[in-house]
Amino acid sequence: GTRSRHVETMLRTEKKHKHLICVLNKCDLVPTWATRRWVHVLSTEFPTLAFHASITNSFGKGSLIQLLRQFGQLHKDKKNISVGFIGYPNVGKSSIINTLRKKKVCNVAPIPGETKVWQYITLFSRIFLIDCPGIVEPSGDGETDIVLKGVVRVENIKYPEEHIPELLRRVKREYITHTYGITSWADAEDFLTQLGKKAGRLLKGGDPDIKTCAKMMLNDWIRGKCVL
Repeated sequence: GTRSRHVETMLRTEKKHKHLICVLNKCDLVPTWATRRWVHVLSTEFPTLAFHASITNSFGKGSLIQLLRQFGQLHKDKKNISVGFIGYPNVGKSSIINTLRKKKVCNVAPIPGETKVWQYITLFSRIFLIDCPGIVEPSGDGETDIVLKGVVRVENIKYPEEHIPELLRRVKREYITHTYGITSWADAEDFLTQLGKKAGRLLKGGDPDIKTCAKMMLNDWIRGKCVL
């Protein structure tokens, strides 16, 4: 997953005066039962909210604002309260802030690395939001796990086709068929070959452009077109 466990550990051991809230953004991309179960599991450790970032059609915004107001009341002795949004690249930190402000105050893009510096945004008179660049902690994840977490820009992946077998394994076959119109395939290479012919992604000589098709699928995954 995309939990920043080293940040959690640091806050619990070295910054015990700080509060930790878990926001499960992009909950619209997974089944409701999965979101409900994860909220239940994570709520045993710290306050957890399901969230769908959208300026016009959000989910969870009222609960998050209410929680931040409660922290404001809890710390009346503080002149200002800063709320940092920390997490992996491309998890929607900037989008959550835009949702809370009901307008675009942070640049967003469906690719990792859009936020490059800290940005301070006023939510209320005493509460400030901090939009932070994405962080990636050292872990035992393989290259494919890192790619499918959306941490790496797709255009910088040298061999994108190597990550398609795992993508096909994670997404239900009926969703793949619905998205790409391909009903059967022997393996990832066969799928990419069919996709290249179907989408007209061909090299000179008429051979399917496997790399371009693989990048297209990875971009679809990152943008939420390939749901679980």
